[in-house]
Amino acid sequence: MSTIPATTPGLQPIGPRPVPVSRIGVLDRLAALEAMLKAFLERWSIPALRVALGAVFVAFGVLKFFPGVSPVEPLVEATWGVLTFGLVGGQLALVLTAIIETVAGVALISGVFARFGLVMLAIAFVGILSPLVFFPGELFAATGPTLLGQYVLKNVVLIAAALVVASKALRGPVRSAR
Repeated sequence: MSTIPATTPGLQPIGPRPVPVSRIGVLDRLAALEAMLKAFLERWSIPALRVALGAVFVAFGVLKFFPGVSPVEPLVEATWGVLTFGLVGGQLALVLTAIIETVAGVALISGVFARFGLVMLAIAFVGILSPLVFFPGELFAATGPTLLGQYVLKNVVLIAAALVVASKALRGPVRSAR
């Protein structure tokens, strides 16, 4: 049996012809990969952020159901006391905070009630950021934020995340900025 050399004139290879690397190019391939990554991120990044935000609030909210577990119990009780002019404090303040945070988190995780969860988060953020106004001495020392202050300040990132999730969850026409 004889073999026909691949360079035999008049014979064409079977199947599609390979495209020379010079026509596709590495940059074109990278651009295609980048476009695929962008499409993936546009589809999944905000839902992932919504679930992650919800999980954080469920985790920290559930801690407040158990006395002595959350490191911010005294701050929560004091903040509720100031915000309600002394009507709510102690264990009731912790349970109310736990309910608000946990319900908001579960609503965000489910996705079905995400808008309701965002409203609950807006309420929670009032209480979460109030210590910056009411108790700055406990949150900041001469050298910078205390551990408690850092715990409160990290919520700026959670607020930004909630704004991104809200941009996707809220309904209504999109208006251009002028």
